[in-house]
Amino acid sequence: MAGADAGDVLGTYLRSQATAFLRGLRLHEESGADAAEGSDAARSLRGAARRISGSLATFRVVTESSWADGLRTELVWLSSTLADEHAYAARLVRLLDALHRLSGAPEVPAPRGGAGALTVGSARAGALLERQLTLARTRAHSATLQALGSARFHAVADAVAVLASEVPLDVVAARGRVAKVLVPLAEVAETRLSAAIAALPPAEDEHPYNADHDGLWHEVRRLLRVHRYAQEALGEDVTRLEIAGQALDRHRDAAEAAAASATAARTPRIAPATAYALGVLHADQRHEVEAARLAFRHVWLPAPLTSGAAGFTGAVTAG
Repeated sequence: MAGADAGDVLGTYLRSQATAFLRGLRLHEESGADAAEGSDAARSLRGAARRISGSLATFRVVTESSWADGLRTELVWLSSTLADEHAYAARLVRLLDALHRLSGAPEVPAPRGGAGALTVGSARAGALLERQLTLARTRAHSATLQALGSARFHAVADAVAVLASEVPLDVVAARGRVAKVLVPLAEVAETRLSAAIAALPPAEDEHPYNADHDGLWHEVRRLLRVHRYAQEALGEDVTRLEIAGQALDRHRDAAEAAAASATAARTPRIAPATAYALGVLHADQRHEVEAARLAFRHVWLPAPLTSGAAGFTGAVTAG
């Protein structure tokens, strides 16, 4: 592949992702009231949109830049809009499952009488979280429907349909060899990722529950995705990147779940038992954040995998 034309390699990858986008769109339209099928189709749409937008960012100079910039902006908007409804639903399931586990777990630390307070409070906390997150999900669902019915979305879909058959390329850059054009651009994406990882606080500074560092980790997750998509376009093996990305997905989910429990705990006039249960839930999710950070470090750094990190190797996803 190193000796192939940059335009041919990038064009093949972008066309394949455009086709995946259109397939996901068709499945979404056909899913109707089937929530499971609709969710799978939306996930497929998001994945293709992210890959196209990420590739257009990394390999921008190989394409017609003005076209790439415009399409990338629209795809970022679309993938973000589609992600919200799924995120709220998954967060609710995660928090309710954790509450159920914690309320029946004898190892949960509690003051005298705390175990009973947790049992009583968990039901009320679950009901509160369900009201708040279901409302947020309903609003996100309405926003998704509005977006999918908008002229803006149809313009994006039309642009992707054109991309599935023809990729607007810069004539000069597209004629260059992959090794001379695409590989150096992909290396820039990798360098940015490496710099972001180097900027992460040392592991010993992240205990306990340091939420101030979440933003740095979220940025690593974003840059890891961009790097992975660039390697996919080059036909490289991305298994290790997928495993590392799964750890960072877990980190993001736990951090946002912890934030949701903290928000619920600030609800005016809630009972002490409810506030206590939400506090235990918040601590539990922050522990999950710490575990995900450790798992990523074990995957990424040149050290043997521990049993906790090795668990990620068995369930790699390509989102």
